[in-house]
Amino acid sequence: MAYRNKTYVCFDADTDMRYYNLMKAWKENEYIAFDFHNAHDLNNLRDGSSEVTIKRKLRERLQNTKMFIVLIGNSTRYLYKFVRWEIEYAIENDIPIIAVNLNNQRRYDNNLCPPILRDELSIHISFKQKIIDHALNNWGALHRIYRQKDEVGTYYYVDSIYQQLGISV
Repeated sequence: MAYRNKTYVCFDADTDMRYYNLMKAWKENEYIAFDFHNAHDLNNLRDGSSEVTIKRKLRERLQNTKMFIVLIGNSTRYLYKFVRWEIEYAIENDIPIIAVNLNNQRRYDNNLCPPILRDELSIHISFKQKIIDHALNNWGALHRIYRQKDEVGTYYYVDSIYQQLGISV
């Protein structure tokens, strides 16, 4: 098995690329405390690649994944070819899942979240740099604790965590 130190970001590339690019910009900004080892840096995908080739490359990335972020936008729940496949891989391989609501909701959003996550161990947060960074640094340990207790379901951070991070309620 590969050494897992990467963060895999799953999203609708047609409509939500700007959010992924913003996360990469936060990472590159020396004045923002935000860092992740991007799994998408591992190999290149070419336009026009077959589904089989794309999934093989994505699997290589996912095999190096320590944390899995899914950016949840307006169409995420309807994407099956790759997004659902990526989420299924994370679930099957017990990779901690951080569900980031692009509408800034701080809990599981039944209207937008892919149904496959409804009863899976995951943390649901808003799309804010500081709470994403907090989840990247803390959810893995909590995920292990919940797994040891055989707990499942969707979790979220209480408002006081957001306030401690300077995020208004």
